[in-house]
Amino acid sequence: MKRTIITTFMAALVLAALGCGGGNSSAAEQAKEQPAAYRHISSEEAQALMEKETGYIILDVRTPKEYAEGHIKDAVNVPNESISDTPPQELKDKSQLILVYCRSGARSKDAAQKLVHMGYTNIVDFGGIIDWHGDVVK
Repeated sequence: MKRTIITTFMAALVLAALGCGGGNSSAAEQAKEQPAAYRHISSEEAQALMEKETGYIILDVRTPKEYAEGHIKDAVNVPNESISDTPPQELKDKSQLILVYCRSGARSKDAAQKLVHMGYTNIVDFGGIIDWHGDVVK
């Protein structure tokens, strides 16, 4: 009987030490290891945000040719294909609000994911310029 109690106690200690006890500390540690997520909003919400906020960057992740054909005023062009593991030189502040768009939303989603993976903490994807109702600069 004593041996069973001691064995059960030892097993419980081992499980607790391995994080199998279901405590909140292991969940908190896991959250710290995962990068922050980006937000997705509509182009209308992005326009409202641009009117309200200051100090943000509008990031166009289309090709230079697409950018030259028409882009949102003051947008910075960093093609999605050029975004990898090294932070783009145009995006120095990893906590700055960065509003990301492309043509239809697929590349902006991909770029947003890559930026978050690099440690950017305030990324907002608003999809594609095809849904943009504001002015476009050519």
